[in-house]
Amino acid sequence: MKAILTVIGKDNVGIIAGVSKQLADLQVNILDVSQTIMNGYFTMIMILDLSASQEKFAGIKKTLADKGAVLNVQIKIQREELFTSMHSI
Repeated sequence: MKAILTVIGKDNVGIIAGVSKQLADLQVNILDVSQTIMNGYFTMIMILDLSASQEKFAGIKKTLADKGAVLNVQIKIQREELFTSMHSI
């Protein structure tokens, strides 16, 4: 299964490292990533492959939300099919 991950928050050292490490620990592969800093705010979007993870989607979602709290950013994840259907015309 593929998923879309977004990260938003005040820019700070270690955000990419923290998110990437957490994904690696969950055995989630990063397929694509785009990040930028806009007026002091860090923004990142990733396309992920969750197929190798032993964790259920709900567990991945909670683990990433908890990691976001530690990093002082908001981390959200959506299944790709849900994201695609929400953003199609």
